[in-house]
Amino acid sequence: MIRQYSFLLMVCGIILVSCFKDKGNYDIALPVEPVISNLDTVYTAYVGDSLIIAPKVTAPAGADLEFEWRIMVPESISDTLYRFTGPSLRIIFGLQSRRYRTKLTVHNKTNGMKYFHWFEIRLIQGVTEFTRGTTVLSVENGITQFSFVKPDGTVQPRVYEAINNKTLPADPLHLFYLTNQFTGNTPLGYWIITKNGGVRLNVSTMMEDAINPNTLKDNFFTPPAAIQVGSLQKNPQGVMVGVINGKFYGGATTTWDQSPTYGMFGGFANGEYELDPHFIMTNINNNITYIAFEKNKKQFTRINSYGVPTYFGTDYTVVNRTVFDPTSVGMDLTEMVQINSTDTYAYCRDNAGVIHELMFNVNFSGPFTFTARHKRPFIRQELFTAKTKLVASRSGAIYIASGTAIYRYNPLNEELRPLNTTFNSDVTMLKLSDDENTLIVGTANGLVYLNISVGNYGDLVSRVNGIPGSPVDIQIRN
Repeated sequence: MIRQYSFLLMVCGIILVSCFKDKGNYDIALPVEPVISNLDTVYTAYVGDSLIIAPKVTAPAGADLEFEWRIMVPESISDTLYRFTGPSLRIIFGLQSRRYRTKLTVHNKTNGMKYFHWFEIRLIQGVTEFTRGTTVLSVENGITQFSFVKPDGTVQPRVYEAINNKTLPADPLHLFYLTNQFTGNTPLGYWIITKNGGVRLNVSTMMEDAINPNTLKDNFFTPPAAIQVGSLQKNPQGVMVGVINGKFYGGATTTWDQSPTYGMFGGFANGEYELDPHFIMTNINNNITYIAFEKNKKQFTRINSYGVPTYFGTDYTVVNRTVFDPTSVGMDLTEMVQINSTDTYAYCRDNAGVIHELMFNVNFSGPFTFTARHKRPFIRQELFTAKTKLVASRSGAIYIASGTAIYRYNPLNEELRPLNTTFNSDVTMLKLSDDENTLIVGTANGLVYLNISVGNYGDLVSRVNGIPGSPVDIQIRN
C-alpha cells in the first residue's frame, strides 16, 4: 500500500511540474469592440412622457452593426412589447412607476459578435403626463387614433399606437372614462369602443391592461361569436350599458368595483326584440330606467334596471294615444335626446323620407306611463342626414350639427338659430362641458370650444389644433 501511494504522489508531482512549466504564449486576435459612449447608467422619465436615448457609437471599419433595445417589463402582456431596434431608443412611456432594467445589444453582423450594455430607466408616477387633460378618439384616413391633449393645449398625437405598438380596431364609436360616482373609484379606466369591439386602457399609463379584461370580447362572461355595437353609455356606477347585437346589455355591479369581474357583461335583457342603436338612460334619484326603440315593430320600449337590465317592451300605459301611438310608430328612429330626465324628443323618418319630431314624457319607475305630447314635421328637413349630430342641454336647448354649421334649436317655439362660429369642414362631434356653458366641437384636425352660456350663441373661446383626423369622442380628466 505504501508503494502504491508513493507512486501516485510521484505521478501528481510530474503533472504539477508540467503545468507549472507550460507558461503559455498564445497570440489570439480578438475582434475590435464597438465603443459605446454617451450612455448613462440611470435615466429618469415621467410616466406618459417621452424619452430619447441616443448613444454615440464608434464602430470598427467595415462593421455592419445592428441594435436591439430591451426593457425588462414583468407586467407586460407581451414579451416583445418593449423590444425595439435602431441606433436610438425613442419611446412614450406607459409603464408603472418603478425601475426597469434595460439592455442594449449591439450585434456586429460582420463577425457575429454581440456586445451587451445594461442600464436602468426610472419612471416617476405621482402627477403624470396623463393625470390632467383631454383624451381624444378620432379617425385619420380610416385608422382609429387615440391622442392626449395637455392642459396647455399641447397635443400628444397617436398615444395608443406609440405606447402599445399596434393600431386600434376600425370604426370608433365611443370613448369612456369610467368612474363609480357613488364610491369615487375608477373601476374600469378608459374604454375605447369600436363598431366590432374595443379595448380597455390603464388610466395612468394608457397601456392595455394586463390584469383585467382588456378587450370588449373579454368583457363578456360568455362572449358572443361576433360583436356589433349599436351604442353604449356609461352608467353612474361606472359600468357600460347599451345595445350590442340588437340586444340590451348592462355591466355587472353586484361585486366590488375593483374586482376584475366588475362591469363585465352577462346575458342580455331577456326578450324577443331587436333594438335601434339609439336609447335614453334616465336617472331620477338613482333609479335608472331606459327608453329604447324596437326597430322591427317600430315601437318605444321600456327597460328597467333591477340589478341587471330587464326588458318590459310596451308594458306601460299610453296617455294621449291620439297624438301618436308609441306602440306602433310606423316610422324609423333617426335620433333621440332628452332634457332634464323629462322631456324626450325623438326624430323619426316616415316612408316618404319626412322627419317628424315626437315629443313625450315617460314614467318607467311606476306607475308605468308613456305620455305623448306632440308630433310634427321638423322645421328644417334638410338638416337631418346620416352625419347629423344632436345634443340636448338642461336649459332646454338642442344643438344640431349638420355639415359645417351648428344650430341652437328651441323646441318650445321651433326657433332655429345658427351659432356665431362657422367651420371649414364637417362637424364630427358635439359634447357639452359639465357646467353646460361650453359646447365642444370636433372638426377636421381640431377641437373647438364655444361659449353657450346664458345670452351667448357660440362665440369662439379656444381652439386645439393637431388632432389626427376627425374627432369622434373625448373625455376630460381633471
